[in-house]
Order: sequence, then structure tokens, then C-alpha cells
Amino acid sequence: MLMGEAVRGVIVDHALLQYGTIQPENFKSNGTLSLLRKLLFSNIQTAISYVLPVSAERVNLLQTMAKLHSFECLPLTASSPDIASREIAQTWSHISGTILYLLPNHDASPKITCTYFSIALDDEVTSAFHNSNRIYMEKLEELPLTICHLNKKAISNDLVTVGYIMKPSREEDFAKRGAFPICPTPNGLMFLPLTFELPISKQLEEVDVILHKATDEIVSIELNSSSESSYQIGYTKGMQELQRHIENHNDCFEVDPLNSIYPVLDRLKIQQLLLGLEDLNVGGRCKVRAPHFLKVNSFDEPDLVQRLHDATLSLPSIVKPQVACGVADAHSMVNNSLNTNPFLYHEFGLSYCGGNT
Repeated sequence: MLMGEAVRGVIVDHALLQYGTIQPENFKSNGTLSLLRKLLFSNIQTAISYVLPVSAERVNLLQTMAKLHSFECLPLTASSPDIASREIAQTWSHISGTILYLLPNHDASPKITCTYFSIALDDEVTSAFHNSNRIYMEKLEELPLTICHLNKKAISNDLVTVGYIMKPSREEDFAKRGAFPICPTPNGLMFLPLTFELPISKQLEEVDVILHKATDEIVSIELNSSSESSYQIGYTKGMQELQRHIENHNDCFEVDPLNSIYPVLDRLKIQQLLLGLEDLNVGGRCKVRAPHFLKVNSFDEPDLVQRLHDATLSLPSIVKPQVACGVADAHSMVNNSLNTNPFLYHEFGLSYCGGNT
């Protein structure tokens, strides 16, 4: 597989960042900068450019922004692709691969022009600038999709592209550890961050495998009060669109199908599954068992103390809602004191499922 022509550098004109006059302490919450950090974590050299002359105050702001995110800050004498590309070639002569240069189309549509080129050993730009070397975008959120498309076109159709969706904080934690590289890996894997800001169907045209954290997209859960687990789960509109696409297209492999996550939404179901650990015990080894547990519908139950005793539970115990994840109060814990003279027992938690070892 030829890796040299993969996208290895991205330069974004500062006018596309929509930072206005915000203060440096607010840069971390800027969605555009978060998008560019994904490139950086994938070892794609990333820079913010500006065309001279620019006020010293603006330059200082851009340099502060770039330093905070480990981007480069690249001054150019002109924004036109033919001139800018040669200046970029001199600065980034060490980069072997394709470079993207993104500029705003002021008062025009599409709103963004993405010019791509590569640099030869003599620092000359190897691609002439004509329409075939330009891609037009309406939103900067299209950038990862554009990179994915260019990489597959330049390298090989044998690449396996994994499209993934999860909340930004979780995604960034993984990306910092080298997971989800947008650049192709030596074994032919490439990751594409999916976004609900764009039509899902268009993004999935580039995807072979879907990896999702569906519990990040849950807005409501209703558990059946009967002993038999059943669920009514409300997802965000974006997740519903993704779910419909998965159901209607069998050519895309889904990691962790939605119906496989249902048991982990219910702590009672989890406990029942853990009971199977006792079947794994082998003589002469440490015994493994599930924690003792009890489902409680109300702390006002008259026989609660006896039920706790029968379940081999004693205070203090961990008490949590039956819904295990996906909603705001799934991990809620409170500290209520039960004063039963002469001892003070502490009950940790909120309601429903409790257990101790």
C-alpha cells in the first residue's frame, strides 16, 4: 500500500474558525478547533494561516490559539492557492503527502474552497491548480469526510474505513491515546468521525464498519416493571437516522448492534448475568461470584429490613437507579443517614438496585 499520497497536512485560513473576538480561555470550547485537534491526534500536521498584513493584536490572538492546541501559525503573503501553495511548500518541505489548504468563499456558495496538492523533493508543488484539484464544501464539518475520500482515492480501495460516533469528550480521550486515526494505518484501517451535522447517508457511503456509543445518544429510557426485561428507548434524531440506515443497508458491518446493548442498560439484568460467574468456578482456584443484590421499589416497604437480611445484604450498601446508563441520573449517588441508635448507618445512593460483597 502506498502511504505517501495520504493527507498529511491541513492549513485552515483563520477566517473559517469563527472565533470572533473571544478570549483565549474560551478557545477550548470552540467546535472548529476541536475538529482540527482530531487531525493533530492523527499525526496530520495542522496550521492556522493568515494573510499579511494583520494587526499585531490579531496575530497575538492567533498565535495564542495555535499554541494552546499545538497548531502551527502560518503567515502568508497572499491567499490565492497558486501563491500560497509555494510558500507552504517552503515551510512544509519535510511533509511527504497531500496537503489541504482551506479558504472561505466570501459571500458565495459553496462557502469553502479546499485546494489539495503535494510537495516534490525540490520543494515544488507537484499539482497544477485547476478545478480537478479543488473541492468545495458548505461546512468545515465536511473536512474529515473530504480527507477520507481523498485517502481512499489516492491509496487503495482495500482500505477498511470505520465510521464512529460518540460524545466529544469520550472521543477526544480515545484520540489522545492514538485511537481513531484519520490517517490510514499500516494494516489498512482508517477512521472517520461521523457527525449528525451532515446527512448520515452521505457519510456512510465511505464507511465499511460502524462503531457507535449509542448510550451517548439516549434521551429517555423506560424499563418494564415486570420481571421480564423490556425497554422503551428514546434516541436523538441523529441516532434514529443512523439506526434506520443500518436496518436498511446490510452491506455495512455494525460493531455492537443496538439490541446487544440493552442488557447493560438495566442493572437488574446485569446482576442476573453476573450470577453465571459461579458456573466458571474451578476447584483449587479463587471463587468468583456476583455481588449480593436486591431490587427495591420503595424504601418505605415494611419488610425491607428482612428482605435485606434474606439477600445477605447489610448497611452500608451501594444503592443506585435500575437504569444503568444513558440518562442523567443513571449514576446518581446521595448520602442519606439512617440513625438507628446506638449505631449510625450510611446508605449510599438513590434508589432501586443495591449490593455489597
